[in-house]
Amino acid sequence: MASLKSLRNRIASVKATRKITKAQQMVAAARFRRAQEAALAARPYAEKMGQVIASLAGGMKANPGASPLLGGTGKDDVHLVIVATADRGLCGAFNTNIVRLAKQKIEELQAAGKKVLIFTIGRKGREQLRRLYGPQIIESVEFTAVKRIGFANAAAIGQRVLELYGEGKFDVATIIYSRFRSVISQIPTAQQLIPAPVEENAAATPGVVYDYEPDEGEILADLLPRNVSVQIFRALLENVAGEFGSKMTAMDGATRNAGEVIDKLTLLYNRTRQAQITKELIEIISGAEAL
Repeated sequence: MASLKSLRNRIASVKATRKITKAQQMVAAARFRRAQEAALAARPYAEKMGQVIASLAGGMKANPGASPLLGGTGKDDVHLVIVATADRGLCGAFNTNIVRLAKQKIEELQAAGKKVLIFTIGRKGREQLRRLYGPQIIESVEFTAVKRIGFANAAAIGQRVLELYGEGKFDVATIIYSRFRSVISQIPTAQQLIPAPVEENAAATPGVVYDYEPDEGEILADLLPRNVSVQIFRALLENVAGEFGSKMTAMDGATRNAGEVIDKLTLLYNRTRQAQITKELIEIISGAEAL
């Protein structure tokens, strides 16, 4: 049976842990609302840009003079998988779920005979993927020193991805992130960035004819590179909201569990103390009777 001193130390230790988890929960809750608003505000812009590109590119994708960002390189041999995770832990299975989807994507591509390169955004994703795919990680970005992610951060990543594409390093780029749904639900998502996906039914509104000035080619030449950064920015904002939501849930659960452990240890401490007092009384009575 544990001694009273060891039980007191364990209770004090768990109480200190509960203070930390409670503080983490409150910090995540304070940042969550702003992150949620930013993620929800970015969705319409990113989705509308995709619709505009689909409308413009409806008849240009098969054009020999189409931008490589739209028509591709003509090959499908090398894939760049951009894995966006958080830089910090203590957020439940948030990072693990993203990395699990990334591993599935990588294994599927390799099984199909494709070469896979990896671009990690976030320290946790790099740490987990480095164990299995270290030589395949060609770029890595962290935001540990950034208090609030802005479009400039995403634009720098987008510019680097475009540089790699221009150098012929890969043929297809896919970003994997966690789409925010609610505090307790985030959906790991894989979205193709390059070539820009164009759905056949996502073109212009039926019955509506648009006249573009300048022509579609010039507009696409400007929109397609920008779309890469916009979609990356959206993914980063979705990740931030999902991270704080998952951290709120994880820290709330940890705080509750710590409270339950404290209650159990306190009960055990009281029982042990009572047993010790009873034992001492018995020894005193026995000694008195022996006299």
